[in-house]
Amino acid sequence: MMRYPRIEIDLNKIRSNTQTIVDMCHRHHIDVVGVTKVFCAEKEIVEQMIAGGISIIGDSRIENLIKLKSYDLPKLLLRLPMLSQVEAIIEHVDITLNSELRIIRALSEEAAKKQKRHQIILMVDLGDLREGIFDEETLIRTVESVISMEYIDLIGIGTNLTCYGGILPDKDNLERLLAIRSYIEKTYNIPLKVVSGGNSSSIYLLESGKIPEGINQLRLGESIVLGRETAFGLKIKGTSQDTMILQCEIVELQEKPSVPIGVIGMDAFGHVPTFEDHGMRQKAICAIGKQDVNPDDIRPLDQDIKILGGSSDYMILDVTDASKKYQVGDIISFSVSYGSVLSLFTSAYINKVYVSNE
Repeated sequence: MMRYPRIEIDLNKIRSNTQTIVDMCHRHHIDVVGVTKVFCAEKEIVEQMIAGGISIIGDSRIENLIKLKSYDLPKLLLRLPMLSQVEAIIEHVDITLNSELRIIRALSEEAAKKQKRHQIILMVDLGDLREGIFDEETLIRTVESVISMEYIDLIGIGTNLTCYGGILPDKDNLERLLAIRSYIEKTYNIPLKVVSGGNSSSIYLLESGKIPEGINQLRLGESIVLGRETAFGLKIKGTSQDTMILQCEIVELQEKPSVPIGVIGMDAFGHVPTFEDHGMRQKAICAIGKQDVNPDDIRPLDQDIKILGGSSDYMILDVTDASKKYQVGDIISFSVSYGSVLSLFTSAYINKVYVSNE
């Protein structure tokens, strides 16, 4: 018996997307970190990314990397390490992104205890104002300290763009990253083999042939999973965007007014809603709620259905103008965004179903 709500994942499309993007990156001498966090590192999907050619598994949650320890690829922790996780990081993670010397020292001490080398990439804040060392003097002082640590290998520098401040990667800021790499190598006579040039927002530079030579790693999640670059939200040529489809069941279907009756106060989430009067409408309630997904992050495949909103357990739809006549028990399908995939896979109440449509 089918169990709803569910998200259907087309494994062949994810593998094909991975191959397309890895091939594109390899033409520019760029290795791909396959980012697994958005789907909670479910092994069925990870295996398709590995089959598609990713070089490193990257995740922001150490719990996910531990879950993937049997896969023979380097594991990269994408979120800056917490002091409380240092012991587990040295045990289970090969590479970390870092910006705080205190944490790097703690990693070094734990690595020495375990007699186990640990690789780090220093993150540089190029203006997006999320993680990374912003001041270049601080960066240089950090490098000087790190290269003296016996069990820490400084393998490169990296940056993150677009995620917080919306700053796009471009020729200027990525060439600044390359200039910093060059200065460090010449000043301290050490090789930095990795210049990690961001995430799926850098794909547009690849497609236009404008990514600076020397950027040799990208950390890619949405571009693989949904076939979209994240600088402008455009489709990537040769990839599929319908790799995942959300399906929800109708549990109530009735004609009701457009505007609630009575004095309007706060809703279940502390907001005061507003409504427009469109008369009586045919409304469907689906058994999925904000506990599982933000209704603003999904779109009905039937474009004549309108999402009105929802509560923690329900989503309310206007199906008056829908292309078919729905009944209680019918299934309505939705396309998903990166944010909704993150929520749906994190929710224990969403059934994950893997298909292999050729």
